[in-house]
Amino acid sequence: MQRVLITGAAGGIGGRLRQTLRGRYPILRLSDVKPLGEAGLGEAGPGEEIDRTDLGDLAAVERMMDGVDGVVHLGAVSSEDSWENILEANIVGAYNVFEAARRRNVERVVFATTNHVVGFYRRDRRLDNAAVPRPDSRYGVSKAFGEALGAFYADKFGLRVLCIRIGNVADKPVDKRRLSIWISPRDMTQLVRIGLEHPALHFEIVYGVSNNVRSWWDDPAARRLGYRPRDRAEDYAAEVLRAEAGRPVDEIAELFQGGPFAAHEFDGDLDRL
Repeated sequence: MQRVLITGAAGGIGGRLRQTLRGRYPILRLSDVKPLGEAGLGEAGPGEEIDRTDLGDLAAVERMMDGVDGVVHLGAVSSEDSWENILEANIVGAYNVFEAARRRNVERVVFATTNHVVGFYRRDRRLDNAAVPRPDSRYGVSKAFGEALGAFYADKFGLRVLCIRIGNVADKPVDKRRLSIWISPRDMTQLVRIGLEHPALHFEIVYGVSNNVRSWWDDPAARRLGYRPRDRAEDYAAEVLRAEAGRPVDEIAELFQGGPFAAHEFDGDLDRL
């Protein structure tokens, strides 16, 4: 990898990867329509290029791919939103990224998908990579589409694609649910590097989670690719549970892995789920 493109570089994950991947690859091309924030105050540092491409414009996205060897595609609406916003940013945008990568002979795409692809599974179910998607939101639906798109471009056109079903990237878990789904920035960086560098990668879906004893996910694909998470949510459990003591509980959110995403607008039949 000589030049790695990070879309959505102004977001929380993108900003962290800007730091942790700096120096690993000769050039990071950082793309976002939003200001890139405190990390460089929007200015390109050594080994960095700044790009403002709108992912809805396929021709512009294709130009953005010039000279790129690998893409970390984070750019998206990252929470529940209207269908119109999800469609443009997460459906059209994802298609444009994969198609432009194909046209410009980019070798690899690391696609940031989400745990909300499987958010309507109950918390007493332990899932592996073969779990059938059960999205908890329009956002989750859009990321399930992106996973299918990644498989299509890998199988038909030979892109090497890693889809990471991200739990929650943060410096530490902040609530009980995140004790199950948290992933540290350095563990997230390890997965991204696997996607960009693993010699045998074709197409895989892995869970973006640290070494959490409360995890709802089993991940043989990540282990096979060499992922060895170094951090543990349980180290923060006492602090988190003490802070949550006495807070009101949403009974619907507590049932499902997607938490509040599953509870939002819920009008279904619990007996059928």
